[in-house]
Amino acid sequence: MPDQRDTVLIEGAKIQRARLGSALLYGHIGERRVVNDHMRRLIGSLIVAAVACAACVGVSFVGQILSAQASTAPPSVFLTPTEQP
Repeated sequence: MPDQRDTVLIEGAKIQRARLGSALLYGHIGERRVVNDHMRRLIGSLIVAAVACAACVGVSFVGQILSAQASTAPPSVFLTPTEQP
């Protein structure tokens, strides 16, 4: 029967390597993000997206109103007359 101490040592090294890799990728266990952090980010992103969409719609609406007023406005007073006295 092979020596179990070697197997235990190898398993311990694998576990330690996995923990170090996990700490490198995700940070210290106390600093890892939880579900509440992700929900806050999601809600914040949705709010920012809604504000951006509202701004785009508002700019488009104002532009449409201004173009409609420009097309129906009477001729400008500042045009030079064709006849001179």
